[in-house]
Amino acid sequence: MLYHFLVPLSEQWSFLNVFRYITFRALGAAMTALLISLVLGPKLITWLKSLQMGQVVRAEGPQSHLKKSGTPTMGGVLILFSMLISILLWADLTNRSLWIVLFITFAYGTVGWVDDYRKVVRKNTKGVSARQKLFWQFLVAGVAAWLFLEFTAVNADLRVPFFKNFVLNLGWLYVPFCMCVIVGASNAVNLTDGLDGLAIGPVITTAGTFLLLAYVTGHMRIAEYLEIPYIAGAGELSIYAAAMATAGLGFLWFNAHPAQVFMGDVGSLALGGGIGALAVATKNEILLLVVGGIFVVEALSVMIQVASFKTRGKRVFRMAPLHHHFELKGWPEPKVIVRFWIISILLAIAAISTLKLR
Repeated sequence: MLYHFLVPLSEQWSFLNVFRYITFRALGAAMTALLISLVLGPKLITWLKSLQMGQVVRAEGPQSHLKKSGTPTMGGVLILFSMLISILLWADLTNRSLWIVLFITFAYGTVGWVDDYRKVVRKNTKGVSARQKLFWQFLVAGVAAWLFLEFTAVNADLRVPFFKNFVLNLGWLYVPFCMCVIVGASNAVNLTDGLDGLAIGPVITTAGTFLLLAYVTGHMRIAEYLEIPYIAGAGELSIYAAAMATAGLGFLWFNAHPAQVFMGDVGSLALGGGIGALAVATKNEILLLVVGGIFVVEALSVMIQVASFKTRGKRVFRMAPLHHHFELKGWPEPKVIVRFWIISILLAIAAISTLKLR
């Protein structure tokens, strides 16, 4: 809104030209999202407590988690609200890619909200069934993939980091490929959200990385210099990524161990879907495996555990997802969290390095 209101006035007041720059508006969106999340966080926690929106802890999980029962959940609403307000204030709202990414984020957030509502209010520990959840996730992702191809500069080419000349055109297969990227990212973040601050830390580093990737991908001269594909309009997604990173940072203030609030599925599914959408919109689908490596490993640990138990009757890990395995090995919860954060930061650095090494 500020962009559309103030940029036309720059002809009369030249200092308003700063609103033309994505870097300035990304900074503005970042500060706005952080401020909103920090100010509204305590109020949301108090409101969730008054509604008795307490987390339901599975009895089959680590016994140390039973004491977390009753901690307010659905705190992801704080992240999504902070993001939405800051994006609407600072972004160019004519950008189609931005609206598609927002569509995925809030559609997945709605699925997560319904799941949380059934678990917490209806006392249905299963929430939305896995089949129903996947149906809606794939449906939304399919619509979004089609929208990307039809109404934005995104094409069906698949590029691999470190190989600048390797391009594979997937044709019609690109739509199901995108669906798998977006749904996979959403559920991977959801699986990672099992300890205080564990998921939001890598979300922040991943969003920060995509802030840079979106900017350079949407800047013709920089993209040409780095020999990466130029995607018209992708730069505006820097504002989305900036808002996600700092809204997550504000949420972490309350979610750090011991957590005062959990994000719930309304947060994890939405943030994961948004990250997957950023990967598609900036043509970094494969690079997502690197920058989001923590999410990938957590998801793989679950798949390996299930496959091993069904085929061999044996477990590979003491418990899946992987963070529970280390807990049961005797690692204190804060140690698991911080070490996963460190790995996430290193993976983000590795992902950024590919810009020059392609």
